[in-house]
This record gives sequence, C-alpha cells and structure tokens, in this order.
Amino acid sequence: MALEDAKIKDLQNRLFGKKSEKQRAPRSERSDQGDRPSKRKRGQQSGSSGHGRTKRPDLPIVADEHDLDDDQKRCSTCGLPHRPNPALEEYSDVIEVEVEVEAHVRRIRRRAYTRNPGCTCEDTPAILSAAPPARSIPRSDYAVSFWVEIILRQYRYGQPVHRTLQDLRDQGLAVSPGTVAGGLQAIAPLFEPIVEELYCKQMSEQLFHHDETRWEVFVELPGKVGTRWTLWVTRSPSVVFYCIDPSRSAAVPGAHFAGLQAQQAIIVCDRYSAYKKLARLALNILLAFCWAPMRRDFLDAGRAFAELQEWALEWKERIGMRYHLNQLRLEQWAPEHPIGEQCAGFHQHQEALLGRMQDMHEEATRVLAQTGAPGAGLSKRARTQQNKVLSSLLEHWSGLRVFVDHPEVPIDHKRGENSIRTPVTGRKNDHGLGSIWSAELAATLFAILQTLVLWGINPRHWLLDYLTACAENGASPPAQIDAFLPWAMDDARRVDLSRPYACRAPPAELLPIGEDT
Repeated sequence: MALEDAKIKDLQNRLFGKKSEKQRAPRSERSDQGDRPSKRKRGQQSGSSGHGRTKRPDLPIVADEHDLDDDQKRCSTCGLPHRPNPALEEYSDVIEVEVEVEAHVRRIRRRAYTRNPGCTCEDTPAILSAAPPARSIPRSDYAVSFWVEIILRQYRYGQPVHRTLQDLRDQGLAVSPGTVAGGLQAIAPLFEPIVEELYCKQMSEQLFHHDETRWEVFVELPGKVGTRWTLWVTRSPSVVFYCIDPSRSAAVPGAHFAGLQAQQAIIVCDRYSAYKKLARLALNILLAFCWAPMRRDFLDAGRAFAELQEWALEWKERIGMRYHLNQLRLEQWAPEHPIGEQCAGFHQHQEALLGRMQDMHEEATRVLAQTGAPGAGLSKRARTQQNKVLSSLLEHWSGLRVFVDHPEVPIDHKRGENSIRTPVTGRKNDHGLGSIWSAELAATLFAILQTLVLWGINPRHWLLDYLTACAENGASPPAQIDAFLPWAMDDARRVDLSRPYACRAPPAELLPIGEDT
C-alpha cells in the first residue's frame, strides 16, 4: 500500500501543486509518444555500446616529465649506468583543473632506460621507466585537481553539477554528468575513515547544537510515502556532523548519540518534539532550548492582535535584558573555574540574571492563573493567544534556563542554524539527490568540509593533499590519517593547511594539439 500511496501523492502534486509553467503546448505540437510513460530506464542502457573516450581537441596540452631518481638510473648491484631509450618512453595524459591555470591536459613524458650491456645482474630488469602518475581513481583520465574542483563547487559552494560542467565545457573540457556521478561514487569510500574519526571525536564531547531541515531524495523506499528526507546536523566544539535520513523521528538523533561517552551531554536545539522524546529516552542528555523562537512567539502575538502589541513589546524588552545580562556575565566568566569560584563581577551579573528570570516566571504564572477571569481590554481570541504563548514559556522553562547554570551553553542555537545554511543553499540550486549513495556522500562531504572550516583549514588545500595521498596509496585511504585530522595534526601543519594552496606554476611549454614530443 505504501507504493500506491506514494503514486497517489505524486499525482495529486502534479495536478494541484504549484507550477512554474501553467500553459501546456498545443496538442498538435505534442507527439503521441510524449503522453505515454516510457518503460525505458534512464541513463546508459545495459548492453549498449559506449561512446568511448571523449575527444577534446580544443583543450591545451601542458608538457611535463617524470624521470627515475638518480640512484635508480644505475644498477644497484654493479653500479653500471642504465642507457636511456627514447623509443620505449611512454606518455600519460591526465586532465587537470587548477585555480590559476585553465582546464588542460598535462602530458607527462615518462623516461625509459634499458639495462647497460655490461650489466649481467639478474635482479636488474631489462627495461626501466618512470612510474605513471598517481590517480585517485584507477585508469581514470581525471587528475586529483579535477575531482577537488567538482567536490568544492557542489558541496562547499552549493553550485549544481550541471553548471560546473557548463563552465568546463566553455573552457573546452566536455564532461558528461554520468562521468562525474561514476567518479564521485568511486571516490566516496576514500572518505570513510575520515568521517568515522569525525564521529568518534564528536562523541567524546559534551556540548552540541542540533538542527534539521527537509531534503529531497528521489528514491522509493518500502513503507515511505513521498521523497522528502531530512538532513540532520550535529555541531560540537570540534566537529560538524551531518546525516541524511528518510525519517524525521527521534530515532535518528537517538542512533547518533548512541555512542556518547560523556555521563551528561547538553544539546542546544529548538522545541521540536523529536528532541524532547530523545531527552526522555536518554537520561544523560539535557536539552537547552533556544530563546529565539520564544521571542518570536511574543512578537507574532503582538502582530496578530493590536491589543497585545504593548504586552508583546514589554516581553521583548525583558528577553533583551536577559541577553544583555548574560553577555555581561560571560565577560567576567573564567571557563576553567566552576561557578562557585568565579569573580565578584561574575556573581553580581549572575544574581541580576537570576532575578530577571524569576520575575519572568512569576509574571507568566500570574497571568495564566487569571485565565478564568476576563482580561482587561482583551478579546477572547487575544487572551487565548496570550495564554498559549505563556503556557509554552512555562512548559519549556527548564530547558530555557539551562544556560544560567551552564555559562558555556549559548542562549540560542545560531551555530546549528549557520552550519546548515550552506547545504540548504545547495539544496535550493540542485533540488535534491537521486540515489542513496549520493545522499550518504553529500552528508559525508558536508561534515568534512564544514569541520575543516570550523578549524580554519582551507578545504581546497586539504582536499588536494588528502586525495593526492590516496592516489599515491593506490587509490586507497592513507594508512595513517592523523596528518589529515585537524585535532591530531601538529600546529605547523595546521597553519600550513590554513593557507591557500600553492598552485603549480603556469606551464613553461604548451605543446601543439596532437604533438607527442
């Protein structure tokens, strides 16, 4: 029944949903085939012949050369030098996209040598040649710089793939969307060790910001109606972690925090019911509710009812004073000491803040106690709205005052909202994802790139270094990844990766198209 319900919902959206183009082409301009659904699958058909390597005659060729090391140019046993043999030399082409150089083919001349006639050592091969260029994807024409550009444009800058490909096509580099999709799917396993370390690091921390937003994934799943999934973000002091899941229930954050190591953790979030259920099920999780939605409730009530405007503005001033007192308190706060050992200035503002909070609670309780009595100058609807806002304030009061006893906890969850802003920009541009693996890759790269930004590391520099290390390790993740974890690398490397990547110098020689030497 779930599949039938999904089809019904899709048909209803087509019939009654919003349309950007409401006029349909005249029937005379439509073919009979266009009105009937096609049974042909999208993309390359199984068993059909491929188009082969795409020819790119307008792409410039940059000359490069790989040679053996000096100690490899002679026999390691007898010491006789090997003889250069240009006839055996090979050329390897890799397509690069660099910041200061336009898209081009780098043609690498791989020097070859033959064994010296006087060398009779059995361990020395008859022919020696320089190693081919390292590739992040085996047998792929595309160099690391190409995939770095694709990843950054889509997952860092929110630019759809088809726009990136159009830009490359304007530079003479024609790449099909299928090539990009297949390459990203092949690269995805390279990032698995990094994202595992991100999760382990985050689960060792105690303060989190949590938020979620809708995300379209066009995949049919048993038991799920529609294509709306959810992008979840969990931000801690060291890591920004993402998860794309078909569910928006408490089970998703529950599964994420299953590996929590701390005896008590604090999650700064909004008033979404999934977080409340999570706190009920996990006794070691304390919710700190954001004050921004509470402030917005008062302002919305004042806008909806003119008779509540003065009351709403008064509460706005009360909340604003609470923000001010908290800021004064934090200016005197020493994080390394508990509250009882803080300075006199901190305690002065702490007492003032506690007094303001107590006044707010008493005022809300007093107004709600007069529910049965007619409000002075208030209509029934305005009084109902007023009670609704104050009831919400008291219902969430324990979470709204967590910041008082825990100065390290901010009064709102702007950090979580800011962390989800870049992915949302990309969502608006490309309208969703078409497979589960692409959804998982998006969450992985969002997590890695946003964590690098959190640490002040240049994502382009890090990606080029990491994918190059993977290529040199036979298209596999490097055995030691501490050099790529922001909290594990030394200060000198962190400073180096924070700088812009030093692009290779512009080519000294451009070979004519089709020339091999």
